[in-house]
Amino acid sequence: MKDKILGVLDSLEDELIDLSNYIYENPELGLEEFKSSKAHIDILRKHGFEVEENYLGFETAFKGVYDSKKPGPTIAFLVEYDALPGIGHGCGHNILGTTSTGSGIVLKNLIDDLGGKIYVLGSPAEETNGVKVDMARAGTFDDVDIAMMAHPDGHNQISGSSLDLYPVQFTFRGKTSHASSAPDKGINALDACIATFNNINALREHLKESTRIHGIIVNGGEAANIVPDLAVAQFYVRTPVFGYIEELYEKVINCAKAGALATGASLEIEEFEKPYQAMVTNKALSDAFTQNFVDIGATDLKDKVLGGSIDMGNVSQVCPSIHPYFSISSADITPHTISFAEKTLLPEAFEGMRKTIYALVKTSTDIIENKELLASIKHEFNETFNK
Repeated sequence: MKDKILGVLDSLEDELIDLSNYIYENPELGLEEFKSSKAHIDILRKHGFEVEENYLGFETAFKGVYDSKKPGPTIAFLVEYDALPGIGHGCGHNILGTTSTGSGIVLKNLIDDLGGKIYVLGSPAEETNGVKVDMARAGTFDDVDIAMMAHPDGHNQISGSSLDLYPVQFTFRGKTSHASSAPDKGINALDACIATFNNINALREHLKESTRIHGIIVNGGEAANIVPDLAVAQFYVRTPVFGYIEELYEKVINCAKAGALATGASLEIEEFEKPYQAMVTNKALSDAFTQNFVDIGATDLKDKVLGGSIDMGNVSQVCPSIHPYFSISSADITPHTISFAEKTLLPEAFEGMRKTIYALVKTSTDIIENKELLASIKHEFNETFNK
């Protein structure tokens, strides 16, 4: 099987490099990835996938499907292609998306003999309002047996965890008045907002380890001599502690309610972005991938400690999933930089992509051929989520 996978991969290498480079040269922000999504759709259709565009009503989302028409598991590869403002593909989504699409195409060339079905899912806006959240909510993964993707990085890293993320916006409304001659006739919305920050800062001492709460004031008034009647703050509430986000979120809400109550302001609470659930790596699936990754020459694998949040977390809580990282440079590189984006153009990055595609595809064929492996993956998932 190894030789078959590498043979197909070698035949596709130039196409995949061209795809990654094209997306690098045409960076597009989340939900605006028209050229990037079309490039993925075109190559998938060329290689025999049926592709549904405008998936779930998102113009740059898509669902590619290839069905062997034989019994077997459904395997999903997740594609990202949004860029960052000002620095382009500083998160490497050009090569990330190509890795996932390439894995789907390579597996397609093998699956007719093995059985099963392939999904290649174009998921826009990972950096902001990740559409994987909508996919998970809409039931896209209800019939998926495993879901996989791999992210470029400075090191090869085993799939790990991420932080639960709840974005919340507080809008405080008060009453304007002259801040010097008639302050008693005003209700200061900014005071309510500042009190909320102070309440949250007092709360930090009593939170579980590695919890993060960070925010900004979006609107704090118009002039120093006018009592502000509107103040808006946005917070990210994060925690690595499984099942703790609801309690934590309620504590933060109470901090804002207290600020409003103390000043007499009214309070409106809303999500300003989508919540990201924690990434829960399926260890049995991760071990299978890691074994194949090492077999193809990946070295110095590290455990991934992620201080951020990813929308793949939402996927991982509805079907067995992994989100490992692959090295694109032997030099020390930092994501979300122009330098990181430039590294995705180098031969070293494409060698990392090649090894990763091999490992993703070989893991897929192992699961198709080894029913006991698939059973252990599903058993772990069901035990984790009490299903």
